[in-house]
Amino acid sequence: MKVIAAAGETLDRYCDAPAGRVRINVLEDAVELLLKPVMPVFVDRYPEVAIDISVSNRMIDVVGSGFDAGIRYGGTVPEDMIAQRLSPDLRWIAAASPTYLTRFGAPSSPQDLQNHRCVGIRLGNNQVYQWEFERDGNECAIATPGPLTVDGSQAAIAFGLCGAGIVYATEAALSPHLDSGALQPILEDWASAGSGFHAYYSGRRHLPTGLRLLIDLIKEVQPLRS
Repeated sequence: MKVIAAAGETLDRYCDAPAGRVRINVLEDAVELLLKPVMPVFVDRYPEVAIDISVSNRMIDVVGSGFDAGIRYGGTVPEDMIAQRLSPDLRWIAAASPTYLTRFGAPSSPQDLQNHRCVGIRLGNNQVYQWEFERDGNECAIATPGPLTVDGSQAAIAFGLCGAGIVYATEAALSPHLDSGALQPILEDWASAGSGFHAYYSGRRHLPTGLRLLIDLIKEVQPLRS
């Protein structure tokens, strides 16, 4: 009887533990800045929940593509989806390597970027992003020239580190390289704020338990808390 009782207790614990599989489609930056600090805690806390992560910077129909949710910057979340904020707003800055700045100097205004080599950003909708700057209530968007255009921040940062051009990214993504001196911020007083990361999902479907637990844990850990 003791064996049967022990087995029953084990089964009860198993049944009570969250389980299942969750499929999410996330931005490249979200992996490093949001999920990397959270996942060691998640897999320890919920070992029976499997998270299937697809990394893509392109805008896709997450529901039509079979995902339970997506993680994107707030300004790009489809309006017909339920969105939950996962981070504060993020500061966007331009930066360049000391090698680049020694060769070409630093721009003194956003308009000066048009005379520099810049690593362009291709958005998920296939448009080339105009870098946004703001200071004292003045805003501008600059169509940056340059021979290189990428669709991922890590590629842009890699080209910035090797001196190929000026890059534009969130300060959080650039932080390790700014701290080491491998990149130097430029036009700091023109930094702009952009909407932070949001999880989004369809309100027409049941929210999987694993997804809810992941969202709650990100909010608990706050990897990008200011």
